[in-house]
Amino acid sequence: MNRRRYIAGRLGQMMVTLAVLAVLVFYMIRLIPGDPAVTMLGIQATPDAVEQLRHQLGLDRPVPVQFAIFIAGAARGDLGESVLARVPVASLVRQRLPLTLFLVTYAMVLAALITVPLGTAAALQRDRPLDQAIRGFSVFWISTPSFWVGILMLIAFGVKLGLFPVGGGGRTFAEHVYYLFLPALTMGLGVSAVLTRNLRDSILATLTAEHVVVARAKGLPARRIVTRHVLRNAVISTVTLLGLYIGFLVGGSVIIESVFALPGMGSEMVSAILGRDYQVVQGFTLVYAVLVSVVYLLTDVAYAFIDPRISL
Repeated sequence: MNRRRYIAGRLGQMMVTLAVLAVLVFYMIRLIPGDPAVTMLGIQATPDAVEQLRHQLGLDRPVPVQFAIFIAGAARGDLGESVLARVPVASLVRQRLPLTLFLVTYAMVLAALITVPLGTAAALQRDRPLDQAIRGFSVFWISTPSFWVGILMLIAFGVKLGLFPVGGGGRTFAEHVYYLFLPALTMGLGVSAVLTRNLRDSILATLTAEHVVVARAKGLPARRIVTRHVLRNAVISTVTLLGLYIGFLVGGSVIIESVFALPGMGSEMVSAILGRDYQVVQGFTLVYAVLVSVVYLLTDVAYAFIDPRISL
């Protein structure tokens, strides 16, 4: 199977996944207790007023009809109108998506910067105190909830020490880097803990490979062997795992944005769930699904180029 057929097959799988997810999200969101019309009008609203608003919002139509309208609009890029904000959901996505993407990218970069030196050092110092400390670091961050870490960082470095802001995302690139450092670090630490263990094990397995033994027999410097012959092969599985965890970062940003009061898609998503804003919840969920699916697709494609055997 050549790469074009492989990519086309993965793209077809992605489209099927998105279609199934759109159905599940649309119908499951209707299971959330409460009525958007009652939320908008208040508990003192009369039944006639509630029924009239439900008619205006199209909530009195059969659910399959609502779903057909939603899918037809989504195909045109129209995700509906927010029940609470009374603005198009697509405009909310355009306003808040850039900050979320910046946060996820920032967290991914920090995770990579933490993973490579720690994973390499742990492998080269196998079973020594440094290796034990790095593995302990990984176990600690894997078993620690990210929202709890975020709250502690917010209190320690934001409130107590005043080194970082306790809310907002900034406007310029430099402000984004500064304002989003704590939330990105919170997300990046959890991912780097898993990646570090994976990279360590991959390096240890690669160190015993025949081509590495031959390189040593030729008398090549140890640093050159590690950088050109060990890391290049050991990083393949870590790249795949990183791609999978980018999807985890996209989903995890919902909670982290709420903890750090960031004006991204995550915080708006939580507000929409609490306010029974169907259009925003299903629209944002669909956008999240597309992002995660695209990331997984790009990861598979990148893996196929890194390791040509995957196309077979």
